[in-house]
Amino acid sequence: MAIKLRNEYGPVLHMPTSKENLKEKGPQNASDSYGHKQYPANQGQEVEYLVTGTHPYPPGPGVALTADTKIQRMPSESAAQSLAVALPTSQARVDANRSAPAGGEYRHPGASDRSQPAGAVVMDSGNAKNSALMAKKAPTMPKPQWHPPWKLYRVISGHLGWVRCIAVEPGNQWFVTGSADRTIKIWDLASGKLKLSLTGHISTVRGVIVSTRSPYLFSCGEDKQVKCWDLEYNKVIRHYHGHLSAVYGLDLHPTIDVLVTCSRDSTARIWDVRTKASVHTLSGHTNAVATVRCQAAEPQIITGSHDTTIRLWDLVAGKTRVTLTNHKKSVRAVVLHPRHYTFASGSPDNIKQWKFPDGSFIQNLSGHNAIINTLTVNSDGVLVSGADNGTMHLWDWRTGYNFQRVHAAVQPGSLDSESGIFACAFDQSESRLLTAEADKTIKVYREDDTATEETHPVSWKPEIIKRKRF
Repeated sequence: MAIKLRNEYGPVLHMPTSKENLKEKGPQNASDSYGHKQYPANQGQEVEYLVTGTHPYPPGPGVALTADTKIQRMPSESAAQSLAVALPTSQARVDANRSAPAGGEYRHPGASDRSQPAGAVVMDSGNAKNSALMAKKAPTMPKPQWHPPWKLYRVISGHLGWVRCIAVEPGNQWFVTGSADRTIKIWDLASGKLKLSLTGHISTVRGVIVSTRSPYLFSCGEDKQVKCWDLEYNKVIRHYHGHLSAVYGLDLHPTIDVLVTCSRDSTARIWDVRTKASVHTLSGHTNAVATVRCQAAEPQIITGSHDTTIRLWDLVAGKTRVTLTNHKKSVRAVVLHPRHYTFASGSPDNIKQWKFPDGSFIQNLSGHNAIINTLTVNSDGVLVSGADNGTMHLWDWRTGYNFQRVHAAVQPGSLDSESGIFACAFDQSESRLLTAEADKTIKVYREDDTATEETHPVSWKPEIIKRKRF
């Protein structure tokens, strides 16, 4: 409608409504915002406008257009103004934007993805005049917070297969790993020495977690089993039966005795820790569910799947609240920020940040072009992504700035192809970063104490950042 109004009634829209208005305006020799030429107006003189009118049309339906039957009607000033008033402002802006040149695209974190180009034209319904918005200066990416680089200082060996999962206990004295050698090993965090090996799984152990509410360790694996270990006796005291295929991950609810597991059978299951009962089966994904996370606030359960979607679940009803379909490839990792009400998801196409509770898109973190298996973040806003090719990228959470890239050498005797990172975690003090890798080792990183902003400056320029649409 705005385009039709512009093409056909453009000259009429700029006619003075009265002689008084004409006197107030004075001489005008400029072009209007549409590019139509305006005729000079002299004070005190009545101006005549030449209006070309609309397309020819017959007087009634079914009448052919001939030289005798076509009628050329001139739109009146009041009719043109009524059209302008009737046209919604938002629609006029959208229609005007269709032909406007696209400017630099940038969205603030949390802003809508459908950004409006600068210089949009707004139809003022009060006096039917066109007013062009002043083109605002495009915002730039804020300067990232400086983070010291992390360096490798310990490599722990002992597993005979790929180390697939890792978890640090709440007291920060030891950590636990699960491996493709079917064992669960407990290590001293300070010295890196092996404390205990637990056997019982008959296939690769894919997930481990230590409870903060009880002396229990939970594990799951490709043998379809979910086990609860009593750490006082180092024995399995409960099994949770129900999954029909390999169990890829698990998490504990922070405030209630609920365990959530995800599986290759395209479901996630909620278990009562004490009674072993299956409270809910979360179905809706169409491929393997690779990761699951719990939090105390709504939504309490988040799952990522190989079907490229992320689902936010209602724990009470056991149903999907929101399905996020922005990723184009499988989602294998999800991490929740410990302080902000946000989370991130990892996929080969991008790392994406989201805002709770509805999963509003914040921004893309692009550059880690690999299959991302794991994500972790600390309170300082350091986001770590680990990938299948052995690379590890460290990001500033707020701005998405990639401040460090690490590719540690594989264990001597291993193949170069065995350099994948399957899991990573910060310890409770967040001073150490542990990675579980395909060369059968656990690598421990810590911050470089000698680094300063001068020795490791942030290579950042206040330039306009064009963010990819998802």
